[in-house]
Amino acid sequence: MKHDNSHADSEQPFLSHLIELRSRLLNIVLAVLLIFLCLAPFANEIYSYLSVPLLKHLPANSTMVAIDVASPFFTPFKLSLVCAGFIAVPVILYQIWAFVAPGLYAHEKRLILPLLIASTALFYLGVAFAYFVVLPLVFAFLTTTAPVGVAVMTDIAKYLDFTLTLFFAFGVTFEVPIFTIVLVWTGMVTPQQFSEARPYIIVGAFVVAMFLTPPDALSQTLLAVPICLLFEAGLLFARFFIPKSHYQDDDEKNLIEKK
Repeated sequence: MKHDNSHADSEQPFLSHLIELRSRLLNIVLAVLLIFLCLAPFANEIYSYLSVPLLKHLPANSTMVAIDVASPFFTPFKLSLVCAGFIAVPVILYQIWAFVAPGLYAHEKRLILPLLIASTALFYLGVAFAYFVVLPLVFAFLTTTAPVGVAVMTDIAKYLDFTLTLFFAFGVTFEVPIFTIVLVWTGMVTPQQFSEARPYIIVGAFVVAMFLTPPDALSQTLLAVPICLLFEAGLLFARFFIPKSHYQDDDEKNLIEKK
């Protein structure tokens, strides 16, 4: 009987965690749906705003086209749903924070909460950089490379996929400083090791940009260069998050060398 009671007691915390996880996920879904319902009536206006960087650089008398029959209806709503997810990022991160916070120490809470806020800001900054800087430069280049006799008229669904790919790529890669700080804070990598691996990281930035961006050299370069700069920024701030154990190890090494 004692064995059965201990087994039941061990299952109880697990079930309570599952119930809490379900409630957190439901809150996230409800937040996204609520924002989507607010954006849905303005779906066409939102898509028109998204298409501005391309329309500014299209040749005269050129427009966007809808190849599929249902594209004019579904594509703007798809964009509204994605925008709802973007807008709900603070809510999503808060729900994640509320779920994991009870299991963290006080010093971990003091560090993770600012990192969540900074990661949200960096994600939005990456998307804004893609929209206001990268897209105009990319379309200014691509629309002038069409062969003679080829009319540039982009499908609205293909354009949405192209822009969302860039938004996601830049939003994620702008998190490089956060990744760098977390790796140093957890003790997995030291700032010295990052500094020694700098040439490989620069090459890796261009390789990552090649896979995340559309197949043109301009967008790849516009992604790789910020990755390198953000890595340097993350490495600079990561020096303030070095675990105390590293300082103790360095002191022990110095004592051994002196002996």
